[in-house]
Amino acid sequence: MPTATDQARGERVELAIEGMTCASCATRIEKRLNKLDGVSASVNFASEHAAVTFDPGLRSVDDLVGAVEAAGYHAALPHDELPDEDPARPWLSRLLVAVVLSVPVAVLAWVSPASPGWRWVSLALATPVVLYAGWPFHRAAALNARHRAATMDTLISIGTLAAWLWSLVVLITGMTQDIYLDAAALITALVLLGRYFEARAKRSSGDALRKLLELGAKQARVIRDGEERLVPVEQLQVGDLFVVRPGEKVATDGTIESGASAVDASMLTGESVPVEVAVGDQVAGATINTSGRIVVRATRVGSQTALAQIARLVSDAQAGKAPVQRLADRVSAVFVPVVIGISLLTLAGWLLAGASATAAFTAAVAVIVIACPCALGLATPTALMVGTGRGAQLGIVIRGPEILERTRQVTTIVLDKTGTVTEGRMAVAAVVAGPGTPVDELLLLAAGAESASEHPIARAIAEYGRAQLGAIPAAEDFRNQAGLGIQAVVHDHAVLVGRPSYLSEWSVQLTDDLREQADQLEQAGNTVVAVAWDGAARGLIAVADQIKPSSPEAISDLKALGLRPVLLTGDNERAARTVAQQVGIEHVLAGVLPDQKAAEITRLQQQGEVVAMVGDGINDAPALAQADLGLAIGTGTDVAIEASDLTLVSGDLRAAGDAIRLARRTLATIKANLFWAFAYNVAAIPLAVAGLLNPIIAAATMSFSSVFVVTNSLRLRRFRSRRETA
Repeated sequence: MPTATDQARGERVELAIEGMTCASCATRIEKRLNKLDGVSASVNFASEHAAVTFDPGLRSVDDLVGAVEAAGYHAALPHDELPDEDPARPWLSRLLVAVVLSVPVAVLAWVSPASPGWRWVSLALATPVVLYAGWPFHRAAALNARHRAATMDTLISIGTLAAWLWSLVVLITGMTQDIYLDAAALITALVLLGRYFEARAKRSSGDALRKLLELGAKQARVIRDGEERLVPVEQLQVGDLFVVRPGEKVATDGTIESGASAVDASMLTGESVPVEVAVGDQVAGATINTSGRIVVRATRVGSQTALAQIARLVSDAQAGKAPVQRLADRVSAVFVPVVIGISLLTLAGWLLAGASATAAFTAAVAVIVIACPCALGLATPTALMVGTGRGAQLGIVIRGPEILERTRQVTTIVLDKTGTVTEGRMAVAAVVAGPGTPVDELLLLAAGAESASEHPIARAIAEYGRAQLGAIPAAEDFRNQAGLGIQAVVHDHAVLVGRPSYLSEWSVQLTDDLREQADQLEQAGNTVVAVAWDGAARGLIAVADQIKPSSPEAISDLKALGLRPVLLTGDNERAARTVAQQVGIEHVLAGVLPDQKAAEITRLQQQGEVVAMVGDGINDAPALAQADLGLAIGTGTDVAIEASDLTLVSGDLRAAGDAIRLARRTLATIKANLFWAFAYNVAAIPLAVAGLLNPIIAAATMSFSSVFVVTNSLRLRRFRSRRETA
């Protein structure tokens, strides 16, 4: 499958493939594409798509399409939206013909009327079934034969035509041997029935992604020349102002310019409670405005919106292959030729053993019909499609199938504190001025210096300063030392704001009184920064971050999954311990600077731990990438999301447990499907070789195996998150 490195070096395109009928087809197309220089491809039989990464300097899209068509299939760039036509419909008319005509053929065979003409009646009824209803199998088999390949259709075509031709020869020559027109007709009908149900079930497995793509608004009320104009959403451009009335969908991602409301974002986040929004807040396209009128300025349109990005991530994940699928692919590649060989050996073996031609022929046909690599080919992609689709509905984006195996292996989960366990919105809890320093002056200079920083603590101090003083001065000569503090010139004063250790680097020490008060504030769970100017410590500012209400339950859920939670923060030990105690975490890594987070993950891995990391900020990205499993809180930055394996679109930490449970459930479903598919063939083929399996029963069982695998995958749609059951 395409790797991250491949994607970095080339272009990626997704092709819609037509004509695949089993896993062997997908394997053939994949091999043909991967033989091209500069091409890496993964073909998904269930979704009927190929994910291809190629070097545009060596290959073009036309080359890729040509390679697929040279293999005997059709390829094209898919439409932006998933097709609405029912893939089961093409099978329906042929299925109806097969059922209507094969039933009387079976009745005649079982009753065996006294009239000698009943065999010819059976031939007249069975011929349209085998030649018309079964035509897709024969056409595909002939096409594959021209390319020196064999697929599941080859087995079906050989089995039904052999039974029909044998019966025709018996009738024309007047021989007294048994005929197999009932087997030829019923096998065709049963396989068509299986393909029909399989097509319907495969469509159901992609329903979640299809519905996700249909969520977007179709029109927008754009403000142009001071008037509202209703235009198609495709005409929206970045910077446009548009109006969203109560009950309407937000047309695209944007920032609220005026108005206030509550927005239902459940289709993206899985959260059922509407979120209050006001001027300056971000809103996502496809969310629903539940109350007030708001005016939004578009910031992202088209393929750049949150909805489109989620859909693309889910689609990419569905196009990939899990490691557990590789064995199935290797088996499918050689399965059909091996089965044909076993069938011929069965025929020869029975004849050499002195059995009648009828018994030998029956056993040989049963071997061909019973063998079905379709279940192997459907085992992984259908479960992956349903699992990732259900995840998207719950605000969980699984980046790729290889992630599933990692979720089972994880032993420790490291949680960034700010914005992950806590709300991430720091607020000033106390301002302590030293002797001879007015509180207002302390706050004025500290807020002015911090106004140039984007750090959560800095923003909290700056916002508090504005709220208390009305206006704050601008900082000059601003410099930041990540994780420690800042320096700036404010009102001609050289101001330092940061950790006491940062002030020490400038030979500035806290007084005993300030140090004692700092200890007391830290023991209460606050983060304390010291403020100094002109070479002397002037006071303290304590800030606190509220714990998310869902965090204690989330930690309990992670423990129930067998994971050891670890709190990771740049805060001091006391503040970190206070937060950890409130949410139920025993292990704390405090005082960790942003550039040290990845090193802490590495240290845990060197101790033998398989580490998951949950974070939301830019400084979390290296740690997310270093972890065995990275989970990004979707309310965070794009950089963090790009570095992660799982994205939690909502800010609810309970989604982390949901994501791991869903991924594990999906992996378990894949393994159950593969077990069934392998066990079915391991048990059925020897029975057929031994002559203990009637070809008709074999056809019914073969069709059922594929339907069973898809239906088992569909059970993932009933997965319930902790947030839904809370």
